[in-house]
Amino acid sequence: MSEQDIQDWIGKQVTGNDVVLFMKGTKQMPQCGFSMQVAQILNHLGVDFKDINVLENMSVRDGIKAYSNWPTIPQLYVKGEFIGGCDIVREMFQAGELQELLAAKGIAGKWQEVPGQMPDGAVIIAAITSCTNTSNPRNVIAAGLLARN
Repeated sequence: MSEQDIQDWIGKQVTGNDVVLFMKGTKQMPQCGFSMQVAQILNHLGVDFKDINVLENMSVRDGIKAYSNWPTIPQLYVKGEFIGGCDIVREMFQAGELQELLAAKGIAGKWQEVPGQMPDGAVIIAAITSCTNTSNPRNVIAAGLLARN
């Protein structure tokens, strides 16, 4: 596929799905701690999202960086809009801004089932990890994002 074909394909994924996460690995098996954190946030919120594993195709991995003009992965898109990577998504989630954005764009989620952003007394625990040399599974350090009372 040509570079233009890749950009066209990426554009169709971004505009053809309400929520898309370009990530290392899949939502069932992330291969990078940063990708895992964003997937866990979306899963915690009950958001249905399409995951695209950039490790399966180097053209897509490079192409998404060019598409967004953003150098890192994961990359989250909501209704065609680039939201950001792990740090931005995590900060938005912790501030309740991600939930507000999703609701404003008509994306349903579990946070709408309870008053406020999270139950009273809940604490967010995030682990920062390294994603170097993800081609070797032993070098991928898992990270977690938990909500607990």
